[in-house]
Amino acid sequence: MTPDALTLETATSPEESTHGGALSAVAAGALLSACGGGGGGSSSSTPTPVPPPVVITDAQASRFLAQASMGANRAEMSKVQSQGYAAWIDAQLALPVTNSRYDWLVAKGFNNITYQNSESGFDASNWKKLITAPDTLRQRVMMALSEITVAAIDGLIGSGWRAFTAATYLDLLEANAFGNYRTLLGKISMSVPMGEFLTFRGNVKYNATTGALPDENYAREVIQLFSIGLLKLNLDGTPLQVNGAQVETYTLSDITGLARIFTGWDFDMQGQTNATPAFVNRPMAQVASRHETGASTFLGTTIPAGLNGLDSLNQALDWIFSHANVAPFISKQLIQKLVTSNPSSAYVTRVATVFNNDGSGVKGNLSAVIKTILLDSEARSDSSASTTFGKQREPMLRFVAWARAFNANSVTDAWAIGDTSDPASRLGQSPLRSPTVFNFFRPGYVPPNSAIGTAALVAPEFQLTNESSVVGYVNYMQNAVSRGVGDVLADYSTLLPLADNAASLLNEINLVLAAGQLSSATLTLLTTAVGSMPSGTDPVRLNRIYAALTLVLAAPEFIILK
Repeated sequence: MTPDALTLETATSPEESTHGGALSAVAAGALLSACGGGGGGSSSSTPTPVPPPVVITDAQASRFLAQASMGANRAEMSKVQSQGYAAWIDAQLALPVTNSRYDWLVAKGFNNITYQNSESGFDASNWKKLITAPDTLRQRVMMALSEITVAAIDGLIGSGWRAFTAATYLDLLEANAFGNYRTLLGKISMSVPMGEFLTFRGNVKYNATTGALPDENYAREVIQLFSIGLLKLNLDGTPLQVNGAQVETYTLSDITGLARIFTGWDFDMQGQTNATPAFVNRPMAQVASRHETGASTFLGTTIPAGLNGLDSLNQALDWIFSHANVAPFISKQLIQKLVTSNPSSAYVTRVATVFNNDGSGVKGNLSAVIKTILLDSEARSDSSASTTFGKQREPMLRFVAWARAFNANSVTDAWAIGDTSDPASRLGQSPLRSPTVFNFFRPGYVPPNSAIGTAALVAPEFQLTNESSVVGYVNYMQNAVSRGVGDVLADYSTLLPLADNAASLLNEINLVLAAGQLSSATLTLLTTAVGSMPSGTDPVRLNRIYAALTLVLAAPEFIILK
C-alpha cells in the first residue's frame, strides 16, 4: 500500500458499481458461508475468497473529482478515498439543495427597484455557489445542463429584472440536476428565463386577419438542442443511416406545428406589478385567449384540438421525450461535459441504456445517468496513454478548480469576481453568458487544419481557444493567484511548508490541481524554474507558490484532462 492511498471497502470498487454489485454479492456470500449461514452449507465447505480491498490513490481521487465536481482539494480527495467512488456520489446525491441565488440576491438587497434592469449581483451569487457550495457534484451537473439547455443573461430583457431572472434559471437547473430529464424539460418550458430568452413568452396564436404566426424560436430549439438533435441516431450516438444516407429528425412543418403549442404563456403577476422580481421566480401562466386551441401536428403525432395550454404542452413534451434520440443525444453530451470529448460508441450505449431505463423502468433519471457516466470503466480506467480520451477543461472550470483547491473565499461576502467573458483580459467564458443558444462551443466542433480533425475526433472546448484567449487566461490566472480577484483570496497555508523545496511544492500542486498528470519532463522544467527563485522567508516563499501555481495552471497537462 502506498503512503498516499487509503483502503476502501470492496463495495466501493468501480467494477462493482459498473456491474451491478457483483463483487459485493460475492463478498456477502463469503461472509455468510464463513458464518455457517446462507443456504445451510456445511461448516467444512471452503469459503469463497473475499476480494482484496480497493485502493484509491491521491491522483485517482483528484482525477475523479476533476470529472465529478467543481474542483479537487485535499478534504474532498480524502472523502473519495475513504468512501469510494460510488458512495461519494451517493452522498452527493443525498445532499440538499443549498441556499438559492435568488434568495442571496434578495438578502443582499438587489430586489430594490434601483437595480431593475441591472445585472448587479448575478455573477456574485453564482461564483459564490460554484466555489463554496458543498453539493459540488450538483454544481458541476448544473453547469453541464446550462450548456445544453442554454439561456444567457444578455437575452433576459423582458421582465426588467435581469439578474433575478438569470439566477432563477440556474436555480431551476440546480434543483432538477438529479431529477428526471422530462420533468426538467417541463420546468424549462414554463420558466420566465426561457420564455424571454427564446422569445415565446407572450406568444399568440395565428391571426387570420394579419397572417401573423406564432414565434418558432423555442419550438425549434427544444427539438434541435434540448432533446433530439438534427439527425436520427443509433443508441450509441452515431447517425442512423437509411440506404446509406443520414436521416433528419424534423422539417419546417414540424416546427410550425409545434410552435402552436407554445402560445399563451406569459408572466404570472398574481396581482403584483414588476416593481419586485417575485414573478420571475414563478412558472409562466396561461392566457387562454392567446393560446392556440386547434390541433397541432409535428414529428408524426397530432395534439388534438380543444386542450388548454398546460395539457397541450405536456402532451407535446411527452411525445418529444419518447423519441429514441433523446437518450443518446443527451447522454453523449453529458459524457462530453464531464469526462471525455470522444467517448466510445460502447460508452455512449451503456449510458444511453440507463437513460432509457434506470433499472426500475424509468426513463430520464439523471441521478442514474450521472452515476453511470462517472463509474463507467472508460471514465475510471487509466487513460494517460490514450490518444483519443480526454477533454480540454473549460476556462471557468480551471478557475474554480484553483479556487476550490485552496479554499478561496470572499471575506466581505461580496464575491466581486464579475463577468469573466473577455478573452483578452479574463477567462473568455463566464457562467450563463453564452453568446448564443448554441453554447460557448458546439459538441461537434473540430479545430480547422488540426491533427484532431485528421484523426476524425472532436474538441468542443477548443472553439474558445485562440492566441488572445490563451494569453488572456494565463495573465488573468497569474493575477488571481497572487492578488486574488476582487475580494476573493485563496489560502496557501498548506503550501507554505513546502515552498522551500520546489519539487515537493510542485508535486503537491500537480496532485491536487492536475491529478498528477504533469509529465516528468514538465515537472523537471518547472522545478528548475521555481527552484531558481529566492526562498527562506514567507514573503519570498509566497512568490515561489505564485510562480508554481501559475505554471501548473498554464501547463498543457492541466488544461487537457486525461
